[in-house]
Amino acid sequence: MSNEPRFDGKELRRVLGAFVTGVTVVTTVDAEGRQWGLTANSFSSVSLDPPLVLWSQSVRAPSHPAFSGAGRFAINILAEDQIELSNRFATSGINKFEGVDIDAGEGGVPLLRGCSAWLECTVESKIPGGDHVIFVGEVRSVRRNERRPLVFGGGQYLVADAHDLGKPPPGLGSTVQSQLHAARIGARAMTRLSEDFNETMALSVWGNHGPTVTAWQPSKTPVSDSLPMGLALRVTSTSTGLAMAAYLPPEATRWLIDAELDYNAAEQNGGPVDEEQLTRLLDEVRVQGIATRPPGAFYGSERLVNAISVPVLDASGCAVIALTAIGDANRFPGARSPLGDALRQTAADLSLRLGFQPDANANPHAKKPDLAAAQ
Repeated sequence: MSNEPRFDGKELRRVLGAFVTGVTVVTTVDAEGRQWGLTANSFSSVSLDPPLVLWSQSVRAPSHPAFSGAGRFAINILAEDQIELSNRFATSGINKFEGVDIDAGEGGVPLLRGCSAWLECTVESKIPGGDHVIFVGEVRSVRRNERRPLVFGGGQYLVADAHDLGKPPPGLGSTVQSQLHAARIGARAMTRLSEDFNETMALSVWGNHGPTVTAWQPSKTPVSDSLPMGLALRVTSTSTGLAMAAYLPPEATRWLIDAELDYNAAEQNGGPVDEEQLTRLLDEVRVQGIATRPPGAFYGSERLVNAISVPVLDASGCAVIALTAIGDANRFPGARSPLGDALRQTAADLSLRLGFQPDANANPHAKKPDLAAAQ
């Protein structure tokens, strides 16, 4: 059997990139007092007693002779707003410290200001590791700042935040609490959907004037240069409105629906004109798990767009937010597409995180959603 690896370097890099790390700048000073630094995410703890950490450096790095000959180094754990510093210290051929605010650590090793944390170390050992050298350091001094750390994974910078998957947080008993939590986790899901499918996404809640857009995630080619926050949408003639109305009690929607049915009949805009037509549309949303409407002009423009929307339900089975994908009508994939499937699955996942139980009689005002169709 051949001992040759069954992957290439690019594939290995992509797989290793799936392991999310923090971002550090490792600094030192050489015998002539010159300052050196480079960006590294190879940092890791080794031992608490004695206090040991490690990081690795390519033997081809221009600064490797300086680090190899130094007896000290510092680990500067970057904060989430220090992307520019990370990029600067990852660039060769420049004066990396020019214009950078620093303090002098033990032995004159530079410490970057504004970081999330710092560890000052003496070199304990240097271990060959293929095309890298592993530096093991004994921690001599530590300091921490109350700032969130910068995160890197999958080839891009990320932000660190509290984990919100799994069971809903305790005390999620009121509609307001559910809505706030749903908006937080929904915004992240919306960002991922927009990146995966390159479509403009909107997150909406039920406000004082009906369905209201509270957040946007534009695609690379957004449907408009103007994506207005706080945009109030019609209930009966938008996919967002129908997605939410299908899972809200009548007393929350009745005052808007009655006025809109009369308006639809007078304007002949394609929206439902009576209770029978509206009921049919809402039943379709409950069966399909997704709301659609015919293409129409985007707000404030003549651009023809299409949209599909899914409701996210709380523990009582009521809609607390809606996620809507919007795209040019000429190319938009529609509900029966990978995008539509992903929206349904996302809504099902978020609803479960909010405590919704598909098999319980959670919502007395509407039929239960067909979450099985969203799996």
